[in-house]
Amino acid sequence: MSDDDFHAQYAAALRTYLRARDEDSLAVAYELGRRALQEEVSLLAIIERHVQLILEVAEDVQIDAPIALEFLLQMLVPLDVATRGFLDGTRRYARERARAEGLADRDKFRTALVNSLQEGFFVADHRGAVIEMNNALIDILGYPAEGLPYRWPHPWLVDQQGARQQQALVQSIGTTAYETPIRHHDGHLVWVTVSINAVHGSGSEQSVFVGTIRDITAERAFAARESAVLRLATAVAVAKSVDELLSITLAECSTAIDVQRVVAISWPNGEGEPIVQVAGEASQTSWRGLDPWLRHTFEDARHQLPLTARTVERPEKPGKAQGLVAVLSGAGDLALWLELRTPRWVSAEDRLLVTVLIGHLSLAMQHVRQFETARETALTLQRALLPTMQPPPGFVVRYEPAVPPLEIGGDWYDVLPIGDHRIGIVVGDCVGRGLPAAAVMGQLRSSARALLINGAEPALLLEQLDSAASLIPNAYCTTVFLAVLDTESGVLQYSNAGHMPAVLVGPEPGTIAMLTDAASVPLAVRRPQPRPQSSRVLPPGSTLMLFTDGLVERKHESIDDGIARAAAVLVKTTALPLDSVADAVLRELAPPAGYDDDVAMVVYRHHQSPLRIETEASAERLVGIRHRLADWLRTAGVPDESAADIVLVVNEACTNCVEHAYSGQRLGTMVLDAELAQGEIRARITDQGSWKTPAADPDNGGRGLLLMRALSSAVDLDPAPTGTTADITFRLPDGALPA
Repeated sequence: MSDDDFHAQYAAALRTYLRARDEDSLAVAYELGRRALQEEVSLLAIIERHVQLILEVAEDVQIDAPIALEFLLQMLVPLDVATRGFLDGTRRYARERARAEGLADRDKFRTALVNSLQEGFFVADHRGAVIEMNNALIDILGYPAEGLPYRWPHPWLVDQQGARQQQALVQSIGTTAYETPIRHHDGHLVWVTVSINAVHGSGSEQSVFVGTIRDITAERAFAARESAVLRLATAVAVAKSVDELLSITLAECSTAIDVQRVVAISWPNGEGEPIVQVAGEASQTSWRGLDPWLRHTFEDARHQLPLTARTVERPEKPGKAQGLVAVLSGAGDLALWLELRTPRWVSAEDRLLVTVLIGHLSLAMQHVRQFETARETALTLQRALLPTMQPPPGFVVRYEPAVPPLEIGGDWYDVLPIGDHRIGIVVGDCVGRGLPAAAVMGQLRSSARALLINGAEPALLLEQLDSAASLIPNAYCTTVFLAVLDTESGVLQYSNAGHMPAVLVGPEPGTIAMLTDAASVPLAVRRPQPRPQSSRVLPPGSTLMLFTDGLVERKHESIDDGIARAAAVLVKTTALPLDSVADAVLRELAPPAGYDDDVAMVVYRHHQSPLRIETEASAERLVGIRHRLADWLRTAGVPDESAADIVLVVNEACTNCVEHAYSGQRLGTMVLDAELAQGEIRARITDQGSWKTPAADPDNGGRGLLLMRALSSAVDLDPAPTGTTADITFRLPDGALPA
């Protein structure tokens, strides 16, 4: 509809209203107003036409004008409502626009503020996925914002279990803070402190998590450097071997810079086949077994400056260090390789730590080398001073030095024949360790050996050794067990100067005796009384063990418990060959880490030694022969009744030698040999004379051979012009001898 049509309809409707003046004709004005709003008819044009129309049609302007105004106002109602709505909308639009602009500015401000933080900032949804992160966090993690969201578990987590526990904690109490390692996108380890808070949004039951992360790697690296340097400096004073030093180095560097293996290479005398020592991941310990690339790295390192660390990359992995190599000596004869668990870029802090550690390691290596040289020298001296000859029959000896890197002590033993069937036994322990103790031991051992040869009894020998010890510096408080053994009779005489008691295990099962008698103070210690002495007869088949305290002494344990354990182990060896007894005892009593003190040991197993008596064939010697034979039979455990018969028969055979072998000749010799074997006593009497023909009528004599045959199991005579041999066998009753 055109404006002219609208104005024509308006004029017709106004005339109708002026005539009728009712509600229906007035309602037409409201509809015309809506049409004017819809058809965008000019309000000014409507009012202008309305005034002209009133002037044209009004009979009385004063009466008709107010009535016509009511029609006009009714027509303007829709226009008024629309105008107010427009104005309200305009105001609301302006208000919302201002608010939106404020929000945009605030969001920009928030983003700028978050990105300006030095700490990493992140927002995670209720499932733990990181949905927002600031630039600082991107720098800490190395993971870009383009990868958002980073879902759980996050790719930088190292300790997933610990992170899961912290996540559960923040869900339950709403907040948590902790330290944890994370793996940077390039592979290196970063330590961070994490603080997380749960935020409950309005209109949502799901929480989001807001957290901050601060990089504390430098702080921890500084603390690790200080701690590692302190511990390594302490290790310089206590380490006694290269292996121990490498283990300490690996422990410190694995925590501080993530090292998985430490390899030390030394060139003896600067040349020759290098020596390889490894701590950490199992690998080849020979030079030729190493990776050729690593061998080349070590060879190159010998030409670099000492006490400096150099990073080394593999050709196939450029840009990332495989490890660090350093030379620990100015001579270039000792190099160290620190192999990283993951190839990565090595920071300045890591280099500083390694440089400081290398300085201390160089001192430690020098200390260890000096110690190993001193230990080897002391051990060489110790072994040179110990007896080198084969011990007498029935004896085994052992010297077991303390396990490296421990220093050796002044323990020693000596087993010395000092006459017919007499053996001197000494086991001693000097105070101290290393070369000084070995030197004292050598002087005391030489003094004891010289005194033993003089043939004095044990108590007097110890008193004389006291005098010698008082003249030797540092020999004070040396302990000694000194004994003299008669292997024929089995009699052991002994005296103990503050030493471990000897252990005696009898032939009967479970028979154990501790030789605790005759004990007194160590050497060169003032005492009010003379040295005591005691004796013990060793039964046939018994085992005697003398030892130093390294065999039985253990930390946090009574020494008596250790001695009892050694005795129990010795009981188990009674069925073993003598040569295996000492090794079995050392093996059974060895601590898991090896002996931490030297062990000197003498073991003797007493078997009845054969009896040999060589003497002139005269009646005056018969009494001595009878006494020695009776003592030997008693030691062998032969019953008195059988022993009396044996002595009688042997005496008769020896009497025949005296009366018949050298009759009319120069006085000669006779020899008695007796041995115990397989339940029999076997005796042989020999001479080098020619027997005279027996008389036809011997009167009261001539019955000796009959007596010998009657009391023995067998008699075999072998006469010859150059001497006669009588072999006599005595079968002992079953059970007559001890087991």
